[in-house]
Amino acid sequence: MALRDDYTCVAVEIDDEGIAWVTFNRPEKRNAMNPTLHYEMEEIMMHLETDPAAKVIVLTGAGNAWSAGMDLKEYFRETDNDPDAQYRSFIAHRHWGWDNLAASRKPTIAMVNGYCFGGAFMSLCNCDIVITAEDATYGLSEINWGIIPAGLVSKVFVDHASMRDALFYAMTGRTFDG
Repeated sequence: MALRDDYTCVAVEIDDEGIAWVTFNRPEKRNAMNPTLHYEMEEIMMHLETDPAAKVIVLTGAGNAWSAGMDLKEYFRETDNDPDAQYRSFIAHRHWGWDNLAASRKPTIAMVNGYCFGGAFMSLCNCDIVITAEDATYGLSEINWGIIPAGLVSKVFVDHASMRDALFYAMTGRTFDG
């Protein structure tokens, strides 16, 4: 299976050195993750895992953000009355952002530029290496909307930070740098 050239939310290129550059490509939304991005990432990660040309997988973001987390409008509001669509998107995100990254036989690197918030933590924390730009800003801002970080975000954050730090950032919504 060859990579398609018509992805709308993700750009992917394998260079001559075998680096697969996977770029979240919704800069107008700070690369917020929507259902389409999850479906595209699921397909791309499955392809790269078996493509001998790809030796390492690098995830980055177009524009001034790695990812602002979930696109609240497209991921939640537009699917409020369609629990099947919400579930399919959740499973696609879990599949590529958790299963594929955590079990990849190839090194995975998150090159974080700009913002990394909320739901983006799951895929970030499942990369083997995280490289952070000096101006990168991280946060679990869900509390600002009266909710706590959901899905696997809380689990992966606790896996990589102390319980007290995880609770502090989840309960205050304060940002931090890398």
